[in-house]
Amino acid sequence: MSRDLDITVYGATGFVGELVAEHLAQAAPEGTVIALAGRSEPRLRAVRDRLGERAAEWPLVVADSSDGDSLRAMAQRSRVVVSTVGPYQRHGLPLVLACAEAGTDYADLTGEVLFVREAIEQAHEVARRSGARIVVSCGFDSVPSDLGVHLLHRAAQEAGAGGLTDTTMWVREATGGFSGGTVDSMRGQLRQMADEPHLRRVVADPFALSGGRSGAPGQRDVMRPFVEQDSGRWTAPFVMASYNTRVVRRSDALRDGAYGPAFRYREVIGTGRGWRGAVRARLVAGGLGALAGSMMVPGLRSLVDRALPSPGEGPSRETREAGSFRTETITTTQDGRRWAATVAAQGDPGYAATSVELGQAALVLLATRGEQGRSGGVLTPAVALGDDLVAALRAQGFTLEVRELGDEDLRAA
Repeated sequence: MSRDLDITVYGATGFVGELVAEHLAQAAPEGTVIALAGRSEPRLRAVRDRLGERAAEWPLVVADSSDGDSLRAMAQRSRVVVSTVGPYQRHGLPLVLACAEAGTDYADLTGEVLFVREAIEQAHEVARRSGARIVVSCGFDSVPSDLGVHLLHRAAQEAGAGGLTDTTMWVREATGGFSGGTVDSMRGQLRQMADEPHLRRVVADPFALSGGRSGAPGQRDVMRPFVEQDSGRWTAPFVMASYNTRVVRRSDALRDGAYGPAFRYREVIGTGRGWRGAVRARLVAGGLGALAGSMMVPGLRSLVDRALPSPGEGPSRETREAGSFRTETITTTQDGRRWAATVAAQGDPGYAATSVELGQAALVLLATRGEQGRSGGVLTPAVALGDDLVAALRAQGFTLEVRELGDEDLRAA
C-alpha cells in the first residue's frame, strides 16, 4: 500500500476542521504532507487559500461519509486521518472501519457514547490485527479528563503510593463559546435514546465503553448538587461527565485495571459556598436536566434547536482567544496520600484548545507510527498517546502538572 499523505484532515471545510488545519499549518514539522478532505473541492480550495503559504501546496481529497469507496481510498493513502465530521453516530463509523482495515491511525472529537460503543464492537479487533490506533475524543472531550488521571497514575507509581481510589475532576474554569457540533452530537444521541428506549441503559452504564470489564463498585454519575466535604463547596454535575467518565474508565480497562482495584471516578463543577453556591448548583443541575428532557420531547425540539448554536457555527477569533479552561483532578491513593493534577490552557476550550489538542494528537500519532510497543485498537488519548501528548501540549503552552496535597490545599480548593 502506497501512502503519500502523512495527515489528512477530514471535515476541513467545517468550523473546527479549519481550525485544526490552521494549527497544523503553524505547528507541523517542515516536510509533513498534510491533505484537506471533504465533500467539495471548491470549498476545500477556499480553506487552503485562507491558510497561507505553508498550506499552498497541500493536496485536496474529495471524500464523503456516504461513499465508502472514497473513505477507503482516503484511508489507504494516509498515515493518519483526523475527523471533525459529526455527529459521529450518523457519519463516523464507515471512516473508523476504513482506517481500521487499512492500518491507518485515526483521531476524532467525539463525545458520543453510542458511537464509541459501536466502534469498539465493530472495529476494535480489526484495528488490533492491522495495528491501526483508533483514538477517540482528542479534544476538550476528553483530553483534560483522561490525561489528568494519567498524570495521577504516573505520580502514584513513581512515589510507590499504590493505586488510585476516589478521584474527582473539578472544572475550575471554562470560559468561551459552546460548540454547535457538540450540541448536535448531544441532540442526536438523545433523540436516538428517545426513539430506542433500550439504548438508555447502554448510555447509563458507567462501564459502557469498558469492553465488558467492570471496575470498583459505586461508580455513578453525579446527578444532584451536594457539598464537597473537604472544601465546603457546593457542586453540580459537569455537562460532559456522563461521557468523559466512561472514556477514563476505558483507559483503566485497556490497562487491565492499572489505576487500582478501588478506583472510582466522577466529574463536577464547583458553584461556591453558602446559600449562593447552593442556588447556583441547583440551577446548573436543573438546567442540564431540562435541556436533556426538552431535546427528547418532539414538541419542544424545534424551540431548543432555535436557541442553541448550529453545527459549523463558532465564535470570533477574539472570543476564542479570550477563553480559557482549568481542570483539577484530585485523588486519594491507597496509602492515604492525596494528589492533584491540573490541566489548563488559554483559549476557548471547545474551539481554540480543542483544535490544538486534536492537531497535536495527529502529530504524535504520526511521530510514533511504527514504534515498538504501540498496539492497535479503539483506544483513548491516555492509552494511545499518554506521555507523548502531555509533552506535546506542554510545548504548545498548556499546563499539565501534578502535585501532592496537604490538608490546607483541600480546604482552600
